[in-house]
Amino acid sequence: MANKYWAPHSAGKHVAYNPDIVEDIYMLELRGSNFSTRRIMMLEFSQYLENYLWPNFDPATASQAHVMSIIIMVNEKFRERVPAWTIFQENPKHFQGFFQKLMQIALDDSPFAYLPEQASTIIFLNHCFNGLEVDVIREQVQRLVSLPTWICLQEGRREQELENNPRWKKYWKAFLKKDSKVPAEDKEKLDFERRFLKRLIEKFLGILEKIPQKGRIDEATLHYCERFLELLVDLEALLPTRRFFNTVLDDSHLVVKCSLSALNQRPEGELFTQLLEMLKFYTCFEINDETGDPLTDRDMMELHYGRITSLQRAAFVKFPDLRRFALSNVASVDTRETLVRHFEPLSAEVLYDIAAFLKLVPPRDKIETDDISKLEKWMDKNFLLQLLVSRHEKRSSQLQALNEMPLYPTEEIIWNEALVPNEYFSGDACLALPKLHLQFLTLHDYLLRNFNLFRLETTYEIRQDIEDALSRLRPWVDEYKQVTFSGWSRMAQPIINFAIVEVGKPNIGERQPSRVRADVSMVLNVRDVIKKEWEALRKHDPCFLITVRPTLGLDRQSDESIPFAKRYGVVAIRGCEIEGMLDQNGRVIEEGPEPKPELPGDMRSFRVWLDCNQYRVDMEKASAGGLDIYDTFNIIMRRRPKENNFKAVLETIRDLMNTDCVVPDWLHDIVLGYGNPGAAHYAEMPNEIPKLDFCDTFLDFKHLEASFPGYEIRTGKGGNEGLKPPFRLTFEEVLEKRKNPDCSTRGQKIINVDPYTPPNPGPYPFNKPKTNAVHFTPTQVEAIRSGMQPGLTLVVGPPGTGKTDVAVQIISNIYHNFPEQRTLIVTHSNMALNQLFEKIMALDVDERHLLRLGHGEEALETEKDFSRYGRVNYVLAKRLDLLQEVQRLQESLEVPGDVAYTCETAGYFYMQHVLARWQRFLSIVKPSSPRVVSVEDIANNFPFTVFFANAPQPLFKGKIYDEDMDIAEGCF
Repeated sequence: MANKYWAPHSAGKHVAYNPDIVEDIYMLELRGSNFSTRRIMMLEFSQYLENYLWPNFDPATASQAHVMSIIIMVNEKFRERVPAWTIFQENPKHFQGFFQKLMQIALDDSPFAYLPEQASTIIFLNHCFNGLEVDVIREQVQRLVSLPTWICLQEGRREQELENNPRWKKYWKAFLKKDSKVPAEDKEKLDFERRFLKRLIEKFLGILEKIPQKGRIDEATLHYCERFLELLVDLEALLPTRRFFNTVLDDSHLVVKCSLSALNQRPEGELFTQLLEMLKFYTCFEINDETGDPLTDRDMMELHYGRITSLQRAAFVKFPDLRRFALSNVASVDTRETLVRHFEPLSAEVLYDIAAFLKLVPPRDKIETDDISKLEKWMDKNFLLQLLVSRHEKRSSQLQALNEMPLYPTEEIIWNEALVPNEYFSGDACLALPKLHLQFLTLHDYLLRNFNLFRLETTYEIRQDIEDALSRLRPWVDEYKQVTFSGWSRMAQPIINFAIVEVGKPNIGERQPSRVRADVSMVLNVRDVIKKEWEALRKHDPCFLITVRPTLGLDRQSDESIPFAKRYGVVAIRGCEIEGMLDQNGRVIEEGPEPKPELPGDMRSFRVWLDCNQYRVDMEKASAGGLDIYDTFNIIMRRRPKENNFKAVLETIRDLMNTDCVVPDWLHDIVLGYGNPGAAHYAEMPNEIPKLDFCDTFLDFKHLEASFPGYEIRTGKGGNEGLKPPFRLTFEEVLEKRKNPDCSTRGQKIINVDPYTPPNPGPYPFNKPKTNAVHFTPTQVEAIRSGMQPGLTLVVGPPGTGKTDVAVQIISNIYHNFPEQRTLIVTHSNMALNQLFEKIMALDVDERHLLRLGHGEEALETEKDFSRYGRVNYVLAKRLDLLQEVQRLQESLEVPGDVAYTCETAGYFYMQHVLARWQRFLSIVKPSSPRVVSVEDIANNFPFTVFFANAPQPLFKGKIYDEDMDIAEGCF
């Protein structure tokens, strides 16, 4: 059929468009197969959307099957992660009509509405709201979340919100004035768009209410509810969509109704519950919806106090039964327990009146005239109680909750496929995961999403390692009810003994212990290479403690139809961090440059740190009658060092969220996705540097000229012949920009070149500095210039285009231009870091300023040790070498005594003997009266000739200088 009607390889032979074909394919192949992923993939692969559906779409004649076919094909493109909006961007003529039909299908609440179809429309709407960067999409969806959508709010609530936002009140009046002039036909269309999301929420709540407390749940209904919550989470997680929609959502009380729903209480609704928690988090997110500014803990506390005091004021004036509540201080009544205790005795009518006074529900008199059935739903006492309590209870700080969160995954998270999907996940279902959009609410939101995603990604990898280790160990229970292991694993060992040795007191203001340490003992009866790997565990390396109690036999452990945790009897998994291996006396062997001592036998013990937050949670469960899992661990598992830095990364992200300032102001909006994307370019920065020393970037003057096409190069001298690098470059356009900061255009493209002679480092061959030998192209030179300037520089290109050489030259130039500053180099892999490091060593960068952290330094192609311990040894060795040179200088000057004994005595020697001779020498070669001094006079009066006897001779050579004389070439 594709070959006959739309396949690209049979172009020119296609039969004319037939709408019945679309109808048949949809009813038989798509809806008839219950939207089989395989059949949808076949249609997508044949370019059904691009070559048949969209080119032949006409809003006036298109059937619902045609619209749904387009929706399903676009959803499939997103599932396969291929560009989906291109076809609409190239041919946007009928997209508005298509979107109108989509909204009508989404709102269809007739008994004949097919829920899988409805779920597909929700998924498509979600993709649209996440595609605001596409013009044709943004034009349609922005009207659904703009200020006019407040027309569907309760009148009292709308007036209250407009009074709190005077700027929006002004816009609202202008909108009403403009709306009065709109024709009736257009006004009906506008009203449909403004009320669309509100009506969609009401439809969802109607579907949710039909789910029973017990009995079978229709899978399509469950899928629709999950997808709808995913849509709401994404709407709340973007500032352009949440700014006005957040109030609409709050006015519908959807979160409260979902919390009270039967689905939220049933085991089938686990994913629904997780999505609801995400929705609660974002509806109460710490951000000002009007300005987009983040709210501090103080701001959130003021908002909370404002709600409580308004409730107390209402209770004092209108409701005498709550007089005691009204006169209490805020801190004594803002918890869920106290609020329930005060409000639960009240009748539903009183609770409704309180909610109506607070503008949470409409007044009873207005509802009675409109819809009596709606009033009966509002008068549910349990709903009203939860509405008042959830709105006024004190919410814990997001940051505090994060600081109390365990960083290691447990067995509850590791095998929770709603959070951590398995390798067979196809993308058909949604997950309770945060998404990385083009925009983020605040920097805290950006870091938190990355924190959660990285944590769950690491959990997936940890799960694979645990499954591999346990399948190799093959645990089983013997006749004495003891767990034994019939196999072995390189990365896991049975635990012989585990004991908690220290539980530190909590720090002030915290609930968890300050530290928890334990000793883990094992027998390493394995090959020497594996034993060395275990003994090589370094400080802060994460490991995992596992408790297994198998209930199935060895023959059932290969049955993949049984969940893995049940097959192997996984009871508990807890993370720990290595402090060090214990010696024979039970003391931790400290790390250092010295090799670890050899221990006899195969018994090895490690001191580990446990997660303090997790330990507190486990002890609370144990005190409540639960299992004390710290008496049950029987396996310890390690991971490969390259993949095992997750705890340090998570701690770093969490520390950043506890820091007031994380990124500079010029980068803040770029990270969050707001403002001008090019604002971080050095040309847009107010502190652009006009004069830069390019050091050894250019090989010669011709190279410099070729590197700046379009620029006029000026040297300030008669000719350019004989000019040698290094060069200092002054950009005139930057100087003019500083003189006229309000000028939007760049100045004249003129570069003033200033060649200079760097200080002579010494007469010995090894003193000659290493220089760059790469002939950089103009594009690469522009990247180097950008990297030396303030702002953000991204160097992007395929392999082999010189990105590493450019990065190394930028690092070298920054090192020489800003010697008082430090440079941090971070790479994704040890190999990339080593490649950078080896090229940096080949340039003029002092070895004592180089330090390499992390694993992989042993792969460096050098005999020198650049680790933290190697740098200490280097400084100590350098000290001895320099003191030997001091002794040689002392002997050459025939100074008695032992001045090279310490650095302190060497300093005295310099002040009393070396500096005095140098000043006497300068008085001869630079006299106050103008006269000519020859090179021979300089050489004859130089006091350190004997010391430099081992240097290339002669020491001094060159011309005779006049009164502006300086030593031409030599050691000083």
